[in-house]
Amino acid sequence: MGFFTDAYDLFCISLVTKLLGRIYYHVPGSPKPGTLPPNVAASVNGVALCGTFAGQLFFGWLGDKLGRKSVYGVTLVLMVASSIGSGLSFGKSPEAVIATLCFFRFWLGFGIGGDYPLSATIMAEYSSKKTRGGFIAAVFAMQGFGILAGGIVAIVTSAIFNKIFPAPAYSVDPILSTVPQADYVWRIILMLGALPAALTFYWRMKLPETPRFTALVAKDREKARQDMSKVLNVQIEERDIEIGIADDKISNPTNSFGLFSGKFLRRHGAHLLGTAMAWFFVDIAYYSQNLFQKDIFSAVGWLPAAKTMSALGELYKVACAQCLIALCGTVPGYWVTVFTIDKIGRWTIQIAGFLGMTIFMFALAIPYHHWTTPGNHAGFLVMYGLTFFFANFGPNATTFIVPAEIFPARLRSTCHGISAAAGKAGAIVGAFGFLYAAQNQDKSKTDAGYPAGIGMRNSLIVLGIINLFGLFFSFLVPESKGKSLEEMSGENEVEEQS
Repeated sequence: MGFFTDAYDLFCISLVTKLLGRIYYHVPGSPKPGTLPPNVAASVNGVALCGTFAGQLFFGWLGDKLGRKSVYGVTLVLMVASSIGSGLSFGKSPEAVIATLCFFRFWLGFGIGGDYPLSATIMAEYSSKKTRGGFIAAVFAMQGFGILAGGIVAIVTSAIFNKIFPAPAYSVDPILSTVPQADYVWRIILMLGALPAALTFYWRMKLPETPRFTALVAKDREKARQDMSKVLNVQIEERDIEIGIADDKISNPTNSFGLFSGKFLRRHGAHLLGTAMAWFFVDIAYYSQNLFQKDIFSAVGWLPAAKTMSALGELYKVACAQCLIALCGTVPGYWVTVFTIDKIGRWTIQIAGFLGMTIFMFALAIPYHHWTTPGNHAGFLVMYGLTFFFANFGPNATTFIVPAEIFPARLRSTCHGISAAAGKAGAIVGAFGFLYAAQNQDKSKTDAGYPAGIGMRNSLIVLGIINLFGLFFSFLVPESKGKSLEEMSGENEVEEQS
């Protein structure tokens, strides 16, 4: 449920930004509904990603120092408190409300950031080499249901409030189109993210430390035996523990190199570069698409003009569109990965995914005028959904899985955190960059307060090129299918000492 909550919290903000604009930035006499100013929109969309970036680095490092379990519960406490705080963002002015919201969204992201390296590492260290990929992928696949849940909650909440407090379209009455009760709607949507995190806390605290950390890092094989007995519900003797590495190799100084050593650079430097850069490039494209789906739908004419809808009616339409894409592209992509990754391998899925994303992004961008003409919107949505399918049956899943498999146990959480933080750096680039780049090239047609951009068509072309860069860096990543963690990390190797 951790990643269900992570995805819900990260992506539900994209559903309510238009509503926030109508509530807090209405301009009397304007022919269009209020929208968030550029700097505010960038902050609201991107601040949680900045927190996630910091959390991935901090908790990744802490997980290797104190143990995976020791810090696993802290991330949930942060997420619960910050989700509730986000919904309670009050103030006397729009600026105060947004500033408070951004404060809590940062710390929400910080907690979410810890979930990435810790969840992946824990699942990798508990799984067998035959099914490890599928188990880690299943953890990550809960993101798809989290995105879907965010859309469903927005649909239900907006529908209920719209029924109780009906409102005319903006073009009919600009003031009454946004009912005062709409201010409760976005708060409810954000606060409900605390519920699954709170429900998960008890079971997360009952989870014992991973035997690999206890045996290889903490050097306590007896405690590892006790934890394995508890998890498997069978009696295990110390001599029966088999983690793929012998006692003499645990204490061997040649296998105790640090992250900033020349030996790590020779063994794993290219691997870390490959996992980090592949994640960086896929997240630029993935978060650009996810956070700004509503803008893409509006640009191609699939959503009605904002002035023809009430505030809650617009939220309902945006949420329906997000659910449709999640059902048709996002969720299936995740679960195809779960069922195939241990058969066809991580590397193959990642290469094919980047290639598929590139092809369909160019297929959307090059004949862009064709897709925006009436009668072709369904075709655009199919192609757009396929970019999500190949992201999730591809690098969005594999970049999460591989860093948990190929680095030494004492550095595994740290290296996963570094790779994930590189991904969130890409997400930040996507969140801030796409917001400006996708603006119309004609200044008179841009959203209020924005400079002219390169246009939606050129933005999609740029995202296609970015996917190609991710494909190239994937060649630095080794295949881990069917191999133990110790085989991949080299911890079962003893080098000759001169």
